Amino acid sequence: MNEFQFHTKLDQTLLLGIKARNVQGLLEGIRNVPNSSIYYHTHRFLQQHHYLSPEPPNDFAYWTSEVIGDAVLGEQLSSVDIVQFHTIEELRERFVSILESHLDSMERLTFSPPGEEFHFMASRLFVFPTDRTAANLSEFIDALGQISINSIYYHVFDAKLRLARGDNDFSRWFFDLGMEELADEMRSLDPYAHTLEGLRKRIIILAREYDNH
Repeated sequence: MNEFQFHTKLDQTLLLGIKARNVQGLLEGIRNVPNSSIYYHTHRFLQQHHYLSPEPPNDFAYWTSEVIGDAVLGEQLSSVDIVQFHTIEELRERFVSILESHLDSMERLTFSPPGEEFHFMASRLFVFPTDRTAANLSEFIDALGQISINSIYYHVFDAKLRLARGDNDFSRWFFDLGMEELADEMRSLDPYAHTLEGLRKRIIILAREYDNH
């Protein structure tokens, strides 16, 4: 039986001891920090503001625009469409490319005020199985309505980028069930355009359409 096991997770925030005072320092940090730090600074807002409409501002965009005062660079960094990337390395390289290009056009560096440096952080992931499983689409819909948003976050966001599976866990399971169209629709859903509760409702609606086929 191809049963889906729902998991949930906890995150432990880690301070890496690396900080930036200007755009050059931010570039060097992004080049060198572990993947877990890139993931942390591009996804932290999603978890912390899961009941609000998730504006994609990543930490890099926020710091350059609000602390350094470089609105142009902040806009370029905030416009990075994370859903288009399948690996964190690809995402890292996109930020590096934007920062390198912007540095070439800068006449001088602007330094952050004392105490407002960019501190690179990361998070350690702890994953646990829940008591919810699904053997078919009806059971999946029922479980999806009951699990925590941490579980949804894990199977949709962490699975694709953080764990480098290249796809969300739900699409992979739908595909394994032989429901390729549903897998494709789930895969094409932009999870960054929804709150986590909104994403739960959207997936349930989508699954119900195929459960009635």
